[in-house]
Amino acid sequence: MDASGELIGIFGGSGFYRFLDDVEEVPVATPYGPPSAAIRIGRVEGRQVAFMPRHGDEHTLPPHRINYRANIWAMREVGVRRIIGPCACGSLKPELEPGTFVICDQFVDRTIARESTFYDGPQTTHVSAADPYCRDLGRTLAQAARELHIPVVEGGTVVVIPGPRFSTRAESRWYTATGFDVVNMTQYPECWLARELSLCYANVSLVTDYDVGLEGMPHVPPVSADAALAVFRDNLDRLRALLFRALPGMGTQPDDVCASALDSAIVHH
Repeated sequence: MDASGELIGIFGGSGFYRFLDDVEEVPVATPYGPPSAAIRIGRVEGRQVAFMPRHGDEHTLPPHRINYRANIWAMREVGVRRIIGPCACGSLKPELEPGTFVICDQFVDRTIARESTFYDGPQTTHVSAADPYCRDLGRTLAQAARELHIPVVEGGTVVVIPGPRFSTRAESRWYTATGFDVVNMTQYPECWLARELSLCYANVSLVTDYDVGLEGMPHVPPVSADAALAVFRDNLDRLRALLFRALPGMGTQPDDVCASALDSAIVHH
């Protein structure tokens, strides 16, 4: 921790921590088993950052096998109070073109059987999910994108699917008709578990594709893993630039809905 505020946590691809200065590798044991990887603590633009590759150092963990509880717990253990979770996503709207950054403010959970709470009893705890993403961090990220002339949409709904398969055409039509903006496989429960520990969490979704191809856009082929990863890699420099620009402006955790998440959540007998 330093004068510029608390340690900022970042989940992302394993290539990111190579851009940190003075990196220290910190293994963390958790009550929920091993996290995806050791946490790397270093500096970006003078700001202390804790980084973890959510899919593991060699990208060996598919979305449904990530130990999300261990990952979030480990971040808190090293002193993180605010987390940024960049991810790849598919677009469900023609105007959200590949290369666009979406700062999501809502999620819809369509996952199956993921461990998604720290509160298994005996103390009953119901945390409000009305606004699951940190508005303050989201605003900071969107402003940094605008300053860098990166196409960004502030606000949007991500529908989170189990993976590892992509959507069927029928599912994609359903998500689009319902009004969702992007589709992803990792935002839930990563985002939600941060709120359960009263941590701030903001998302940067990088649009890599048009899901299975949108209605009225017959020229767009269904997404493939190769194509999505290629677009993501092509945009890594812009994602790094965005994070480097935004990090110095991220202050200590305010007394907001994130920090006070547990104030009215515990059921007293």
